[in-house]
Amino acid sequence: MKAICVTETRQLEVREVPTPTFLPDGHILVDIVASAINHGDKAFLSRPTITTGSKPSLYEIWGASSSGKVRAIGKDVPLEFAGRNVALYRSLTPSPHIVGLWSEQAVVPYTSALILPECVAVEDYSGSLVNAMTAYAFMEEMLSEGHKGLIVTAGASATGLAITAIARRNHIPLLALVRSEQAGEELRRFGVEHVLVTKSNDFESQFATISEQLSTTAVFDGVGGELITRIAPHLPTSSTVSFYGFLGGSIPISVPSVLFSAKKLTMKGFSNFNSRTVKDTQRLRAALTSLADIIVDPMFRTRPGKKFSLDQIAQAMAYEAEPGAKAILTSAS
Repeated sequence: MKAICVTETRQLEVREVPTPTFLPDGHILVDIVASAINHGDKAFLSRPTITTGSKPSLYEIWGASSSGKVRAIGKDVPLEFAGRNVALYRSLTPSPHIVGLWSEQAVVPYTSALILPECVAVEDYSGSLVNAMTAYAFMEEMLSEGHKGLIVTAGASATGLAITAIARRNHIPLLALVRSEQAGEELRRFGVEHVLVTKSNDFESQFATISEQLSTTAVFDGVGGELITRIAPHLPTSSTVSFYGFLGGSIPISVPSVLFSAKKLTMKGFSNFNSRTVKDTQRLRAALTSLADIIVDPMFRTRPGKKFSLDQIAQAMAYEAEPGAKAILTSAS
């Protein structure tokens, strides 16, 4: 079968690899319908130091996210998976038997899959599970640390939307930060109440007021750089900034050390690979079950840009869509 594989020089190339014939216990065989190219796919290729949490695939097949239909289930897989449409996130469960996602067929542990409701289109979730699981794991972590509300710095990103959907379902106060008024309007159409545009003239004063009113002491950061420098002095006391994304690029963060003492600030990295939600099998199963109940929320859907065949991987990786949209790989020629 055809698959997109990573080379020793961290390039991608289309190869013919063996079609899966062996289905281990606890695994599912999936006919891949669509695969979204997420920001992380590009970041992992260009930054070897952030691939630590990624799980290997047979034949070095690349890709973190896909959706498709289950063709077969192995022993010890719940019968409810048979024949169902699923969203996949390859890295959720390690296994030496994984046949990666950017291919015509994939083999993964069933705990790397979320069963999609019959009422949704499988193509709409080709990049969704990575964002949904990241959001869910972060929410569990922040609540366990005693936070009551949160700030999302890349509020219009796919992960930002997923966090907002879960927060809204659980009645958790949230302040979403966006870079443009257009993105702000999109969130407001989704019914998000507290949205601030970072380029507005009175951003800092509004941010200080709203974050204090909502007690948003947990910050999920997908931007970094200048934005954290701007908001750090205005965060509520005892805030924790969790770094996840890289939209701010290489711009350094500059925070006076006195703030860490005066405001009791904490800054740390966040990885869903290392979260208790993902590392504990029982918690992971519970998370997937919970997400299956709310995945119909439009905020979880993958926003498609242009579609590409597997043979067009170079064009797909170079494709720049409108903010939030993703290049989509399909197995069609």
